[in-house]
Amino acid sequence: MVTSLVNLVNLLFQIYSYMIIAYILMSWFPQMRGTQIGEVLGKLVEPYLQPFRKIIPPIGMMDFSPLIAYFALDFIRRGVIIVIAYLFGGF
Repeated sequence: MVTSLVNLVNLLFQIYSYMIIAYILMSWFPQMRGTQIGEVLGKLVEPYLQPFRKIIPPIGMMDFSPLIAYFALDFIRRGVIIVIAYLFGGF
């Protein structure tokens, strides 16, 4: 049971990570953010990215906050898995 819960958590975090990557890549093609997919991704990803953008200012024309947010998401994923393992008695 714990293994399947960990697998589910990993899958959800992985999907969200891919959404962040897709949203970042869409910034290279501004017209993509105006599409339906771009708008949906924006509504799902921007609330997570906003706190990072407030803390980390852009350097020149480069915004590194999504990269930091991506790594923070992986850190959070690992923490959630450790908590699940602790609460449910390991794998």
